[in-house]
Amino acid sequence: MRLLIGLLLAFAVAASVGLGTTLYALQESTPFGSFTVGAWTAWPRTGTADIDPYARALIARSGELPMGAGDGVAFVATKDDNGAALDGRCDVIVSGVTPQARFWTLTLYDPEGKLVGNALNRHGFSSQEIVRKSDGAIEITVAPRARTGNWLPSGGVDRYTLVMRFYDSPIGVASRTGRETPMPSVKVQSCT
Repeated sequence: MRLLIGLLLAFAVAASVGLGTTLYALQESTPFGSFTVGAWTAWPRTGTADIDPYARALIARSGELPMGAGDGVAFVATKDDNGAALDGRCDVIVSGVTPQARFWTLTLYDPEGKLVGNALNRHGFSSQEIVRKSDGAIEITVAPRARTGNWLPSGGVDRYTLVMRFYDSPIGVASRTGRETPMPSVKVQSCT
């Protein structure tokens, strides 16, 4: 009888620890195989057969469709270059050069993955509609109030996420060019 109780207790502890750590990994959005360039992080294997089981579970839970390896790669920024969380009440400047790609988009999401609402219904920019500097660099201001130039309204939300997707681009796992990728900087200019 003691053996049976000991086995049941060991099974309960193992199940609790295993399920608890899996739930933690799914809630913290920590798939393996990421690489970081400045404030931007990408998981290029999520659209391939080499996807790790935690990323597969995250995708199944969210219902999102990841970009395939042949389509491109998505970079996510939840913090600026100095590690501060992106705050919708601050003016944040996304500036610099972008990696080589046929087409790219920059989109603003809330922490739950929904588009940030604003009066203009402007949720992002694409490479075809952006106004570039004379040297080809971009400069986009994410701010709660209107700004001149490329302005993306943050709606004054507490936290947000920037997602930059590059389509038909050589960036990825197979090319090994991830860490050398020139990504725009993300800097807080001022807070109100």
